[in-house]
Amino acid sequence: MTEEMNTSVQEIKPSDINFPVFPLPRVRIRIALVGIMFGFLVMLIGAKPSWFGLDRSPVVGFIQIAVMLIGLAIICISGYTAVHALWRKHQPAISADIGLRLVSTGYVVTLFSGMADVFGVGSHPLPGVPVFGVWQARGMEIGLAVIAIGFVMMFPYKQKTKTDTTVNQ
Repeated sequence: MTEEMNTSVQEIKPSDINFPVFPLPRVRIRIALVGIMFGFLVMLIGAKPSWFGLDRSPVVGFIQIAVMLIGLAIICISGYTAVHALWRKHQPAISADIGLRLVSTGYVVTLFSGMADVFGVGSHPLPGVPVFGVWQARGMEIGLAVIAIGFVMMFPYKQKTKTDTTVNQ
């Protein structure tokens, strides 16, 4: 048999490699979303206790600030769990790691701003009644903005594939 064997060399491009697509962990995402809603409810109880018939003071005091911050912590932890589940067993990108650190930093800024009077650096330091002031509100707003930016950075994104524009001659 003197047949001429046709052997062609086929080049494998990075766009030809397909990674397995794992299903979304729906139970984990659902539990995390329930945790987010629970944290929001706790945060709402701290922010507006009069809506639930729990208001005992005309000012926002230490207990209300602490309850708001506990609710925000539950939201941050549950939000991280939900967004991390979207990566589907793949290694998160560096931007997701930076986003996690921004969420943590934003929470620390919010915690320190909310508890400034308790730490002794606020406008109403102890032994007086800690009152939630304007500067504390601004600090918490900045911390919440940093948390939001961190969550946006944590979402998975699809990388654009480069197309090969060279023509084989």
